[in-house]
Amino acid sequence: MDMVLGRPGGHGARLGAAGLLALASLVGTGALHADAATPQALPAGCSGTSPITCHYAVPPGNYDVTVSVGGASAGQTEMWVEARRLVLPATRTAAGAVATYSFTINVRQPEGQPTGQGGTGNPGLDIRFAGAGPQVSTVSVKPATQPLVAYLAGDSTVCDQPTAPYTGWGQMITTAVGPGAVIADYADSGESSGSFLSNSALFPALLSKVRANDLVFIQFGHNDKQTTASAYRSNLTSMITQVRAKGGVPVLVTPPVRRLFDGNRLTPTALHVNGVGVNLPAEMRAVGAAQRVPVIDVTAKSKALVESLGPSASAQLYLRSSVDGVTDNTHFSQYGATRIAGLVLQGIREQHLPLAAYLR
Repeated sequence: MDMVLGRPGGHGARLGAAGLLALASLVGTGALHADAATPQALPAGCSGTSPITCHYAVPPGNYDVTVSVGGASAGQTEMWVEARRLVLPATRTAAGAVATYSFTINVRQPEGQPTGQGGTGNPGLDIRFAGAGPQVSTVSVKPATQPLVAYLAGDSTVCDQPTAPYTGWGQMITTAVGPGAVIADYADSGESSGSFLSNSALFPALLSKVRANDLVFIQFGHNDKQTTASAYRSNLTSMITQVRAKGGVPVLVTPPVRRLFDGNRLTPTALHVNGVGVNLPAEMRAVGAAQRVPVIDVTAKSKALVESLGPSASAQLYLRSSVDGVTDNTHFSQYGATRIAGLVLQGIREQHLPLAAYLR
């Protein structure tokens, strides 16, 4: 049965049969008004003013989403999807101007962390347009046709953190990924290499969706505090082997540093030498070399960044009591997660990974 959704001031968008998905397209009026005081009709499924929130009842999967932001008056709009994933940073539009952007977005249930930590979110696709005077004139949602998927396997420094100020770098890397490729973040707070591998909601769930040529970024270390070198190497090797068996491309990512200084240099604990003396980043690099797997050395890159900023200025990368209400030298602020995501993106380009062709 076809379904028609209406919108203010326009005709409904006729949607295809359920087998083709509930939403083939949802488009607003897109009209510009000479009188800036005249309210502009929102696209179907959207409500509110600041923020503007939109909801589309689609099943889990990947979707091509095109939006037009701007309107009769000047505005500034940023676009967030699902569990606090930023896809469009704050973007200014002049009065009478409209700018169109396209993304491919992963929808999961539960959204956010796969084990449901922090809440399971709403079924379907949620979009939030925020910023200083957000404006949106059209939204189009349709199923994506076999996009390149980059899966993220990791811990709380990577995951879709449900509540600010905590932010994983997986929530910020999405701003750099153009349409045709999509980030699917299966990272989960508190996971070690072993717990992620064995939990059916985590690595097995991720693996079941991997198709040929999809990438799987694997970052563990923060919670491998008592993991032996042999167990750590075994866990990583098992993930690599299973991803390759599905035709996927495993990529190892060494963990970003903690902000723990001894003078002007980071301590061994900050650099992920764990409680039983295992240098986890070194072990990961060794596994990468033995298995001929690309390694993005975020430990080295973030060490250089944090030490260059020094004990004081580097605090802005993490959570500060004065700004965030909590002091935390492991988890990132939105700014810090953005900087770490930038280091991962740098590594993607350096390693000439397939995702590089889709980066903005």
